[in-house]
Amino acid sequence: MIFKMTAAGDHNENVQNKPLFRNLTADEPNPETTMIESLCMNCQKNGVTKLLLTKIPHYKEVVLMSFFCEHCGFQNNEIQDAGKIAEKGVKITLTVTKTKDLNRQVVKSDYTSVKIPHLDFEIPAGSQKGEVTTVEGIIERSIAGLEQDQIKRRKENPEIATQIDAFIEKLRSLKEFREQFTIIFEDISGNCHVENPLMPLKDSNCEVIYFKRTTEQNHALGIYEENEDNLLKPIEEGEFPLEEIEGEVLMFPTNCPECNSPCETNMKMTKIPHFKEVVIMATSCEFCGHRTNEVKSGAGIEPQGVKLEVKITGKEDFSRDILKSDTCHMEIPELEVEVGPTTLGGRFSTVEGIIAAIKDQLANSTTFLGDSSDKETVNRLDRFILDLETILQGNKAATLILDDPAGNSYIQSLSDDGPDDRLKITKYDRTFEQNEELGINDMKVENY
Repeated sequence: MIFKMTAAGDHNENVQNKPLFRNLTADEPNPETTMIESLCMNCQKNGVTKLLLTKIPHYKEVVLMSFFCEHCGFQNNEIQDAGKIAEKGVKITLTVTKTKDLNRQVVKSDYTSVKIPHLDFEIPAGSQKGEVTTVEGIIERSIAGLEQDQIKRRKENPEIATQIDAFIEKLRSLKEFREQFTIIFEDISGNCHVENPLMPLKDSNCEVIYFKRTTEQNHALGIYEENEDNLLKPIEEGEFPLEEIEGEVLMFPTNCPECNSPCETNMKMTKIPHFKEVVIMATSCEFCGHRTNEVKSGAGIEPQGVKLEVKITGKEDFSRDILKSDTCHMEIPELEVEVGPTTLGGRFSTVEGIIAAIKDQLANSTTFLGDSSDKETVNRLDRFILDLETILQGNKAATLILDDPAGNSYIQSLSDDGPDDRLKITKYDRTFEQNEELGINDMKVENY
């Protein structure tokens, strides 16, 4: 049986089989635009606004807007973010230890706040539009903003102007790297990124923490818990008991994570032997052909975190079932590589499948192999992919480590009496920071 939840309106049967957000290519010299008659803010007559939905390579979906008034000649261009909001916010702490760190690329959204604790300096979220820049570019733009009215300020309020000049000099010392400093990026939408020049190796100077948004932060993004409560209400009231839907396939409307076109996601609850219930979700987009699958735990967060270590020495180790939850960090010490929880998401696969997924994602990533990539990064990535291929061919032993603070990850044992001799399972108490990342510290489960 298939339960199907339909959207408020049916899909238009005449819609062309094309993605909603498409790349600009030479094959499509005249992209489709939407034209809207709108008010000119210069002469108060009506002009025309053109809208184009497209994608910026290596970045995300955007809406390009171009306004022109034939009456007065006024024109204006604007770009707005149309990408999806991540499930969690992100906080990135970068320690600038050398001049080269100033050239790191930074992707900022409209909701990114920037702090430099050393100077007690902050650029609040929403004060600047989203952009792709560098650490040096952020400091340079801040200097330019402070200098903008200094001539007028020196005449009208010389005392404040002197203080601002002193602060500008401090910013210049950071831009010229006269001292080491820390810069913090915090984004409640989760759409912020700082380049890792050592990719695919771990960046020891950059700490990335994902956090659960507060109610106020969700409201700032236009997300309201009331909607979520309404979606969960039928199940809570027993209309769809978990015993009845286990093994059944549920279908619900969603948007493609690649082109943002309307599509459907299939969801099924199943039980992994000797572990727990999990929810498997698969999405296939008929517009762009993108396919994705994801696994989430059907149970809650475990009382303790779990660290799983398996030594890969032969074919039977490659065939072990593996569940990597979306809160799990993955590591291969022999290659000095660490994969964060959001890189591959939640997956139910095998040891061979999860390593192959890492290799395929890096091999197909245009972010590191684009025209702007330096040769050193490309060569390092090629060597790393060859090392992964050597492991997959069984010519090199390796250790796969899963570290899941939520305790919802699993590696199959080849023994019927607990872990075998090549599998090590360690349970541990979470730190305050790990509980904060999981949103446990703010939970209230008593007297509410």
